[in-house]
Amino acid sequence: MDRVASWWDGFELWLTGLSFVPQSALVLVVLVPLCGGVAWLLDRVIAGAFAVVGRREPVSPAPDPEDC
Repeated sequence: MDRVASWWDGFELWLTGLSFVPQSALVLVVLVPLCGGVAWLLDRVIAGAFAVVGRREPVSPAPDPEDC
């Protein structure tokens, strides 16, 4: 565990030593896909849980061409 903590401390010091633009770019490159994946996974888990309890997503009717 000490090696992981030491590695993390080194990484944190390296990241905070960067200027704002590379920090922002690195955080966006890592966090945007990570958050998107977590959101997708949560959506699938919750949809599966709702399906188990018998609550399905409502089916939206097809748009009426005359409404456009």
